[in-house]
Amino acid sequence: MKQFIAHIALVVKDYDEAIEFYTGKLGFTLEEDTVLSETKRWVLVRPPGSGDCSLLLAKAAKPEQEDAVGNQTGGRVFLFLFTDNFERDYENMLKKGVHFVRTPAIEEYGTVAVFEDLYGNLWDLIEPSVKK
Repeated sequence: MKQFIAHIALVVKDYDEAIEFYTGKLGFTLEEDTVLSETKRWVLVRPPGSGDCSLLLAKAAKPEQEDAVGNQTGGRVFLFLFTDNFERDYENMLKKGVHFVRTPAIEEYGTVAVFEDLYGNLWDLIEPSVKK
């Protein structure tokens, strides 16, 4: 048996501003942007070098969805972006205006800092420790 998570839905206010943030500031790749109707698109973005999982940018269509924009996990870190070079990615993100809410720290599991996306969802940027 083989199973994997293909997409994680991220509720956004606007497709184009979300695409710009994820591709322009985080360096993600736009994998697909298909118009499904006048108000709905199928938009997938993915970090460079990632496997099968991507973010599905889903525009809020109802008041309860609009309320979830930027707070999909009730203020907890929502997503974990692993990197092979923390310093490179941290510096690039700072230069592009990404807001970090917790400065870098070295933890048992690796080097980590917390940033927020354009709507306020919290992310960990992590370079994992090398296990020996």
